Amino acid sequence: MPESAAEARPPHGAAASVPTEADLAHAVYRAARAAVADLFREYPGHTFYYCVLVTPGEAYGPALSAWSTEALAEAAHRTGADPDALRWSYADSPFCCYGERYLAPVRELFDARPQVFELPEEDGDSEYELRLRAMETAVARLDRDGLFGSGAQRAAVLVNVEVVPGDSGNTARATRLNPPAALSRWLAEAAEPADE
Repeated sequence: MPESAAEARPPHGAAASVPTEADLAHAVYRAARAAVADLFREYPGHTFYYCVLVTPGEAYGPALSAWSTEALAEAAHRTGADPDALRWSYADSPFCCYGERYLAPVRELFDARPQVFELPEEDGDSEYELRLRAMETAVARLDRDGLFGSGAQRAAVLVNVEVVPGDSGNTARATRLNPPAALSRWLAEAAEPADE
């Protein structure tokens, strides 16, 4: 069970400490593991091909989004939309913000750190990178645990930490987090141009 907001707070009267990068990574790992496990358990007949943590440009604590081939077909049929227009859209997924009971409390830990856009530019950039590294570390650990499958099953799932709206860092993180077979279609259809 992931840490609740109450478990993350110091005892009454104790000085609040700023969560470290390791603290954030561990909290995201526990919460995302529970959320993704629930998703897969609740939809056992679905073939998931996209499973991401999303965060805005302020790098607040993440939300989960995912797509399965079955959900994509149903959404395209229901809305009349081109499946290719929906395929990689975290916001259009019926699984957008799935598992909030696990992930919402994690945002309180992120909120306990200095806020990215309230810092001088260089410090803000460092804080932003720290937060994204923590999320990426959590997803990499989930992958090592086998949460997204292994072999051919894993090669069919794109996992990532996505900043929305998109930025070139999404491509770098996706490349680090996925085997080449999982990347090919996403790189062709959805990746932002990488920084030179």
